[in-house]
Amino acid sequence: MAQLSSVLAQATPVLVERGEGALVYDEQGRRYVDFTAGIGVTSTGHCHPRVVEAAREQTGKMIHAQYTTVMHRPLLSLVERLGGVLPTGLDQLFFVNSGSEAVEASLRLARQATARPNIIAFHGGFHGRTVAAASLTSSNTKFRSGFAPLMAGVSLSPFPDPWHYGWTPEQATEFALDQLDYLLQTVSSPKDTAAFMVEPVLGEGGYVPASTEFFAGLRERADRHGILLIVDEVQAGYGRTGRFWGHDHFAGRPDVLITAKGLASGFPLSAIAASSQLMERAWPGSQGGTYGANAVACAAALATLDVIEDEALVDNAAQRGEQLRAGLEDSVRTHLPAKSNVRGLGLMQGVEFRDADGRPDPAAASAAQRRAHEHGLLLLTCGAWGQVVRFIPALIVDDALVSEALATWDRVLGDAAAQDEPARG
Repeated sequence: MAQLSSVLAQATPVLVERGEGALVYDEQGRRYVDFTAGIGVTSTGHCHPRVVEAAREQTGKMIHAQYTTVMHRPLLSLVERLGGVLPTGLDQLFFVNSGSEAVEASLRLARQATARPNIIAFHGGFHGRTVAAASLTSSNTKFRSGFAPLMAGVSLSPFPDPWHYGWTPEQATEFALDQLDYLLQTVSSPKDTAAFMVEPVLGEGGYVPASTEFFAGLRERADRHGILLIVDEVQAGYGRTGRFWGHDHFAGRPDVLITAKGLASGFPLSAIAASSQLMERAWPGSQGGTYGANAVACAAALATLDVIEDEALVDNAAQRGEQLRAGLEDSVRTHLPAKSNVRGLGLMQGVEFRDADGRPDPAAASAAQRRAHEHGLLLLTCGAWGQVVRFIPALIVDDALVSEALATWDRVLGDAAAQDEPARG
């Protein structure tokens, strides 16, 4: 009898039967508050009626219209609509299915457009599991180990993570830019460097935001040396951080933008965006794919944009993010050791567990995530050690559900603290 791979790890044992908004229900009818959103994918919530209807209508017309063979209206409309939210100057799009595919497409474009071989990525970044994308990934060795050699031409430079270094954000940024200069001087000559690849907020790396000064430093070096700046917005983009794009918080100006996850509310769709001048430097025939820009996924993406705009979900993410952040900070101050902390932007918040000596505490984070599930709150972990519990609800989440999640989380941490008290005594 066939079964799922035993290597496929499950964050929870929930066997889901249906979902609605930020809630899911298992086959026994038990209700769970879902603050995972399919790892940040279901931006408009589970089964938003407008997304469901758009997909249903398109399924009855055309499911697979392969877009290097024939064109279809949902794709053309989506390109036009995305023009209204993309950064200025990024006016051409190429669609694929997953974040990893979009990352690899951006690498191919950068190398072809610059005729340079090297890429510089940043410590803690996650860019995917395929060979080239994993070569850029350093959020955890599990994503890149065991199938070496990886892609050549990749160098890693520090990300400005003040919590990791124990510094102020200003010190962390200064260090990161100094080390980038050192890397360009000693390892990857600017003349050999095609692109910088960076997340505006580390995702799998622990929900660490970048800074305005860091993005300014990247832009200045990119412009000075003719290096492209590729911003990976797969997890942080599409309203997740309380701005439409994560780099909007830092006055960033990408040459290439990568988007996926929240783009189509759960349908597989991803894209890279660049200027026409840059995109036209890609080699003929270098872009393509069988399932990219699927008609149903494009219809769902159009409905997703409608919902985000009509229901003001970016503003909601900012407001509910402030509420979530304040509640998480209160619970950390009350229940966790002093070096534990909350980090993130908007509805992309992480609680980092550290022990009394300030070391990452993945065991405590994992235990809290499991207890939260037992109390009806679905969460995930991330971070290099798995020491961060992340909160990523759908952008439609309301005040009442955030309050419910915070009350559950406070109870989870309070119960854990009470159990630890005899040992401390």
